[in-house]
Amino acid sequence: MHQHPPDRHFGFEHVVDGSSREGSEYMAYLQRVRPDDWEGVYGTGVMHNDWTARPWHLPEDLHPTTWTVHEALRFLRQRDTARPFFLVVSFLAAHPPLLPPAFYFERYLRTGVPAPTIGDWAVPPPDGGLGQDVSAARVDLRGEALLCARAGYYGLINHIDDQIRRLLNPQTGVDRQTDGHTVIMMTSDHGEMLGDHYLWRKSVPYEPSAGIPMLLRAPLTAGLPAGRTCAAPVCLADVMPTLLEMAGVPIPDSVEGRSMVPLLRGSDEPWRPWLPIEHAPLHQTLTDGREKFVWFAADGREQFFRLDEDPLECHDLAGDPAAAPAMALWRARLVRHLAGRPEGFSDGNRLIPGRPYEAVCRRPPA
Repeated sequence: MHQHPPDRHFGFEHVVDGSSREGSEYMAYLQRVRPDDWEGVYGTGVMHNDWTARPWHLPEDLHPTTWTVHEALRFLRQRDTARPFFLVVSFLAAHPPLLPPAFYFERYLRTGVPAPTIGDWAVPPPDGGLGQDVSAARVDLRGEALLCARAGYYGLINHIDDQIRRLLNPQTGVDRQTDGHTVIMMTSDHGEMLGDHYLWRKSVPYEPSAGIPMLLRAPLTAGLPAGRTCAAPVCLADVMPTLLEMAGVPIPDSVEGRSMVPLLRGSDEPWRPWLPIEHAPLHQTLTDGREKFVWFAADGREQFFRLDEDPLECHDLAGDPAAAPAMALWRARLVRHLAGRPEGFSDGNRLIPGRPYEAVCRRPPA
């Protein structure tokens, strides 16, 4: 997922490319069994950031989610069982295009989906979004368009759930292959606004986009209590050190994340007090899971939410005098956090909006 260049292995011994780019293993397989379907996932006209949705147009076993699990099971059957393994199974879904198999799409068309959450701070697009592209970042979906978009997303997730069950199948999956001695983690790179607060896609600091699943199942020998939940602020940087510790591998000093194993065991040792979230040049955000402070880098606009009281972020307290002391505390933290950064967002005393931001692309050596 998002590896560049896509044909590098990045330390893996074996890579199967499940993308829809020309030359990938998935597209090669699809074109062998369906020579006329050379567009693959995009053969319906529903594209990778659209709110339009429809059922998957090919047999279900050709769906990228199903195919991905099939390839993972192939690896498990063919691997050298005398060696440990590290397997990454990366799904395109539930990222758009919203193309779940018909069974899953129809389930949520039939049973319904929750309505979007609209905060008192949210602003709809002009004219209800009429004339905008179907991949616009701001939407005001209603009626059938809204139902289809959300049913498509829910359907993709439901399909993933069932396919992960194939991967964990005690008869043919990971548990059968390893006698239950495998650590399994499920997470994602981002969520989806799905029309909440009149927003579509991701990159924004709100919970539907920034709050992602982090589920871990460990062997009984790991000594982790089953069913434990944790509200501490964790992030994707914590995945690597967590898995290294559970595998008994030393964690390099250069790793910025922290192992979550103490949290999973219920340890009361100190954890990070808050977590930065950023999508420069759009926003810089800090949160401890109970409160969230958002600073927009272009114009200096701020938002403040008390997540413990308002988990859906319906009420922006930035203009509430009662919230001013808390905001000042978070603002000072962000000033310190951004100080010394090359963008110049902070001079160590204040936040500086409107700074130019140039994307950095470090190309690997030839």
